[in-house]
Amino acid sequence: MTDGAPVSDTRAEFIEKIGLITQAEGMPRIAGRVFGMLIFDGEAASFGDLATRLQVSRGSISSSIRLLEERGLVKRIAKPGDRQDYFQLAPNPYVSMLEGVQKRARSTRDEITHTINALPAGSDAINRLQEYANFYAKTAAAIGTVINALHTSKACDTGQAPAAPKDDDHEN
Repeated sequence: MTDGAPVSDTRAEFIEKIGLITQAEGMPRIAGRVFGMLIFDGEAASFGDLATRLQVSRGSISSSIRLLEERGLVKRIAKPGDRQDYFQLAPNPYVSMLEGVQKRARSTRDEITHTINALPAGSDAINRLQEYANFYAKTAAAIGTVINALHTSKACDTGQAPAAPKDDDHEN
């Protein structure tokens, strides 16, 4: 840190920034704050710890955790001898984030293509809609390239073989 701010201030600022970024992407702000805390702290936290540290209700934590788990960003774990659940970052959470973006881009492309197919041949809108569908197809393909690069990078870091690409990762 160059400005001399205490780590606790920097931590709080980071957690809040991730909450705001997540909110701007259409998810609950508290889900982003949970995610930011797990990233910054790098350790598993219990349900109660999350609620206490983030100063939010247990209900908010519950719905946020459920959403983060569904998106493959957070993983529920148990500690031997402890009855409560703990939560930590899932393996490759950033790849999971990109896979969600890629899935939504493909879905949008498919919806546009469905509209194109419903139009009569020669419609003035077909070319414009096809350009729009191509935008999403190329976006999905570009994200697939990044996903593969992250898998390759992770494999290099761990000495493992890279994961096989998923279908449609290299669309045109």
